[in-house]
Amino acid sequence: MTSANPPPPPRQPIFNLPAATEALLAVNIAVWAVLLVLPESGDDAVIMRFGFTPALYRVSGLGWGLGWQTIVDPVTYQFLHAGLTHLAVNMLGLVAFGAGVERRLGGWRYVVFNLLCGIAGAFTELAVSPGSSDVVIGASAAVSGLFGAILRLAVFRRGFWVLVALWLVMNAVAGITGVGAEGEPVAWIAHVGGFVAGLLLYPLFVRREFRGK
Repeated sequence: MTSANPPPPPRQPIFNLPAATEALLAVNIAVWAVLLVLPESGDDAVIMRFGFTPALYRVSGLGWGLGWQTIVDPVTYQFLHAGLTHLAVNMLGLVAFGAGVERRLGGWRYVVFNLLCGIAGAFTELAVSPGSSDVVIGASAAVSGLFGAILRLAVFRRGFWVLVALWLVMNAVAGITGVGAEGEPVAWIAHVGGFVAGLLLYPLFVRREFRGK
């Protein structure tokens, strides 16, 4: 009688990310890689065209001066980053918070939720600084929304308000002191908008089996 050794167990990936989080990660990295190979003038042109600039929404005459750029920018700005450090910090946040949120929302709900948090962050920046010509870029507001969603989980219920206050203070200090990605200021108001959106929208998007958990 011969005995055969059992086959080794399949090797597990280091990062077992759900599909939508993995897709968002890939899109952000791909956009950054494309901008990396562009000449500086082309990089700047893309950021100016697809970043979020509050001044473009200034009221003129009897209505809003809206064009295609002001419609798409609240989404596209979320996939632009100032450099490798900026990208890395936001993608670490996406991986850290996104996987848990996606598993509770499901793929398509998670993507919509993520984008809405980013949009909320952009329009919070607009509400506070409507005449600003500074271009806002990055996934930070969306990631802040994911963090807000994570804080709705039952495990954080006891220390909820302490964590919320600590997060708000940290963002305010970072923004006021001018410490930012690649030497640029932090759009901390947009972070707050995304974070609050995450807190408020999570119960509307979470799947029934995860409610209250």
